[in-house]
Amino acid sequence: MEPQADIALIGLAVMGQNLVLNMNDHGYTVAVYNRTTSVVDTFLDHEAKGTKVIGTRSIDELIATLKRPRRVMMLVKAGSPVDQLIDQIIPHLEPGDIIIDGGNSLFADTTRRVAYCESKGLLYVGTGVSGGEEGARLGPSIMPGGSAAAWPQIRDIFQSISAKVEGGVPCCEWVGGGGAGHYVKMVHNGIEYGDMQLICEAYNIMKQGLGMSAPEMHDVFAQWNSGELDSYLIEITRNILATQDEDGTPLVDHILDTAGQKGTGKWTVESSQELGIPITLIAEAVYARCVSALKDERVQASKKLKGPRPLLGSIAADPEKKRRFISHLHDALYASKIISYAQGYMLMRAAAKEYGWDLNYGGIALMWRGGCIIRSRFLGKIKEAYDVHPKLTNLLLDDYFRGEIKRCQKGWREVVSTAAKRGIPAPAFSTALTFFDQYRSAVLPANLLQAQRDYFGAHTYERTDAPRGEFFHTNWTGRGGDTTSRSYNA
Repeated sequence: MEPQADIALIGLAVMGQNLVLNMNDHGYTVAVYNRTTSVVDTFLDHEAKGTKVIGTRSIDELIATLKRPRRVMMLVKAGSPVDQLIDQIIPHLEPGDIIIDGGNSLFADTTRRVAYCESKGLLYVGTGVSGGEEGARLGPSIMPGGSAAAWPQIRDIFQSISAKVEGGVPCCEWVGGGGAGHYVKMVHNGIEYGDMQLICEAYNIMKQGLGMSAPEMHDVFAQWNSGELDSYLIEITRNILATQDEDGTPLVDHILDTAGQKGTGKWTVESSQELGIPITLIAEAVYARCVSALKDERVQASKKLKGPRPLLGSIAADPEKKRRFISHLHDALYASKIISYAQGYMLMRAAAKEYGWDLNYGGIALMWRGGCIIRSRFLGKIKEAYDVHPKLTNLLLDDYFRGEIKRCQKGWREVVSTAAKRGIPAPAFSTALTFFDQYRSAVLPANLLQAQRDYFGAHTYERTDAPRGEFFHTNWTGRGGDTTSRSYNA
């Protein structure tokens, strides 16, 4: 039989099924395979009934359905399952065929797999896909990278199924070689961690500090979603706070306060440490989830460790003061969000330099503008900043964002200081403000720190009255010698 399928997809969990249906809607014939073949039958009998989707029951049969060059997309668990599947697929392919990993793989693994597949004459693409189940079905943000020669062969499919923003521009463009696509998706997920934590801190301050009910907070988030904080995560928070349990009480109040994570936030923090980039807000968001997992310990600690009462009585009781404080909370959330994205872009710039990628930072903001979990009005401003200044070193130095930080700063400081005085944990708000104050400081106390390092480890130091790159050592105790450590990082 003559090959009919434009692309194959392996892995029919919810994301895989929705991407297949999305491709089918856009006129592409998709062949599917799943290790548990009964899943294929169920999919064809229900969700894919009446479509052009071709079900297969072996990899050999799957590949036989494909037009050349053959395009095989995997949506399986990251790690060794991807490597195992690649080795199962390769014997059935020929030079010029394309393997695509659409899962959340570690970027370094993708870089390795690109080299491995290219050594066999094949092309390999590691692509981030963001937007959850709804995005996969209706239009996700897609971030492909890897073998550049593969892009012309997959561009039409990916851009047609991706989300579209103003003017019908697709939220999908080639990111770069090696693991660039998965790296950008990893940073996206790290920023997502930060956005979610900031929203949760705003919620907690309203709940614990102002004593607000879920319906009252729903109204606040609904208002915020109509302005500069307009975003998918603010929108779903608004909806969550309006959802009732069977007994008519807010469902959110019945959900245990322990958060899970799949690892992409941790990977982002690990990469930042390797590259020496301070993504402090994302790190705090990751650690906040770790603290939340200590539920039993926290319950015991709450009985023994005492602090101030969180309720902001005088503010909560005065409608005008309450309104003003909620406005401050809005500004704290917005300013902290700017810091989070500034740090994320700092990390991508460092990675691009380290790994030789030519990243289009405005283009990345555009890819995130629609379809993905962090989609927001705010991203349009980031694109504008990089369109005007492609070599912008930090978002905080852009005229628009510098002005917004200046406007929000009073309320931001008010929220952080009030939370600290009342014992309401706000790690992401706090670390964002701390980073801002560090970044704008021409002088930091690291001079003393470096003196300490030289004192106990002869690590040397630079002087303010000497050229950069000239190092000195002091025999602080009179008992040391002139031998110094060979390692120095600044």
